Amino acid sequence: MASVVDLITYPVKGCAGVRVSQAQLTPAGLPHDRSFMVTDTGGVFRSQRRDPRLALIRPEPSPDGERLTLRAPGQEPLEVAVDLESARGDVELFGEPFRAIDQGAAVARWLSDFLGKDSRLVRVPPEHDRIADGLTPGTSGWADSSPLHMISLASLDELNRRITEAGRDPLPMSRFRPNIVVDGWSEPHREDLARHIEVGDTALAFAKLAVRCAVTLVDQDTGAKPGPEPLRTLATYRRGPDKGVIFGSKFSVLRTGKLGLGDELGVTAWESHTGTGS
Repeated sequence: MASVVDLITYPVKGCAGVRVSQAQLTPAGLPHDRSFMVTDTGGVFRSQRRDPRLALIRPEPSPDGERLTLRAPGQEPLEVAVDLESARGDVELFGEPFRAIDQGAAVARWLSDFLGKDSRLVRVPPEHDRIADGLTPGTSGWADSSPLHMISLASLDELNRRITEAGRDPLPMSRFRPNIVVDGWSEPHREDLARHIEVGDTALAFAKLAVRCAVTLVDQDTGAKPGPEPLRTLATYRRGPDKGVIFGSKFSVLRTGKLGLGDELGVTAWESHTGTGS
């Protein structure tokens, strides 16, 4: 029986994750996940694709979500009183327009100093109603798409087996920035086949395969891009129907509730195949 062995929420899109032992799952995923986003002064989101130093920023939301502390190497920590009331402004995520609440000048200066680029911090407004697409659409904050990203340790083990056979160093799970890490499946990529999952008090439904991008090249501990892995190896055996490189799967929340480490996954519906190449 597979079970949850890691839960990670990413309060600020593109920044470091926060591990939790248990959480009250929301329609938009783990609490605080991608509630905040760093943008340029024109409102366009920043990503590790072009700004890998985002990985070094460690956000710490208060349990009630009313305050956010940011930490980064060489920077004094900054505590932000979260603003949910100010006027909404225009932002852009993957070319789509949204409305967001700017979190003020102090945090903008802090981010700009650390990233070396003029930046702002914005938050999802309470009325945010973004629905991400997929086999099962789901509510989402500033995540790339669906609210939950799941990967099994078996999938990572298979990838690292191939990487080390080629004489290169294995990679940690952090390269893929999952929300839910699962152990107990003997075969890799079982998460690609699960269509309906009961775990803890919650229910999840498959949305889509996770297409991987250059963010996976960023060492999450250093903010550097040390080489072409994992994309080089994944490209040899993990191609999706549209030929994109895939690893892990995205899920939507069907039923909210308590979710914690050690919770067993009850898969009540499976797909017979993924259509991936090998």
